[in-house]
Amino acid sequence: MNFFNDCQITWLAIASSNDLLELLQLPSIQRAIVGAALMGILGGMLGSFVTLRQLSFFSHAVGHAALVGVALGVLLQINPTWMLLPFTLVFGVIVLYFIDKTDLASDSILSIVLSGALAIGLILTSLIKGYRGNLMAVLFGDILAINTTDLILTLLILVGGSIFLLSTLRQQILLTLNPDVAQVQGVPVQLYRYAFVILLSLAVAVAIKAVGILLVNAFLVIPASTAKLISHHFSRFLVMSVIVGSISSIAGIIVSGLFNLASGPSIVLVQFLLFVAVFIWFKLTLKAA
Repeated sequence: MNFFNDCQITWLAIASSNDLLELLQLPSIQRAIVGAALMGILGGMLGSFVTLRQLSFFSHAVGHAALVGVALGVLLQINPTWMLLPFTLVFGVIVLYFIDKTDLASDSILSIVLSGALAIGLILTSLIKGYRGNLMAVLFGDILAINTTDLILTLLILVGGSIFLLSTLRQQILLTLNPDVAQVQGVPVQLYRYAFVILLSLAVAVAIKAVGILLVNAFLVIPASTAKLISHHFSRFLVMSVIVGSISSIAGIIVSGLFNLASGPSIVLVQFLLFVAVFIWFKLTLKAA
């Protein structure tokens, strides 16, 4: 009986290996893995600042409000990606402007604008007749549909964002930890805030194709939160966030391909399980110490 079980396990392992090798030979899977790696690096890098600056609700609002851009793209028969980019960019800047120019709390502004944009998006969605495949793919993510243009766009945003954040890292850290001190020391706080919001909005727009509108916020927050459990030193935390983001994204794509699951939920599920594993490991380590 044990011999039979061992043979069955070995056969399943060989079959899974063959399936994986066949998957990796598909151009769509290759593009998806490259895209997942790029988006994972971008999400991990920005997510580290998002979590420390408590902007997770902001990225959540931008992601959900992107439904308006998607619905407009489908109605106007324009590639939803090209509608997402300008819409999320304008939306992010407008929300930050409202936060700066009113006495209301930022979460109140975000809730109001998010609710309004989501209502408009749902109304526009109801106007769409016939096939809604493009809309569903953007809602839940379909990184297998990623093309060369998407990869180039993601790479450009990643390179531009990396240059901006790393060349101003000292100022960014100071702005993250204490904006008032940063202002006194001559850091252009408003300029950096708006630049980061623009970068974050663009990152949300490109990540939506991989993980979908419904899960894009988790894609940014979970890797950074996992990295924060591992290290509280900012440089190591930033590096770990990028590593966790990229590796979990690639693993999610492989899981998605092997088990024929949606890419967005697969990536976020892998990230969530990794977070739980790291959390439990640290809890057990602390108890043992």
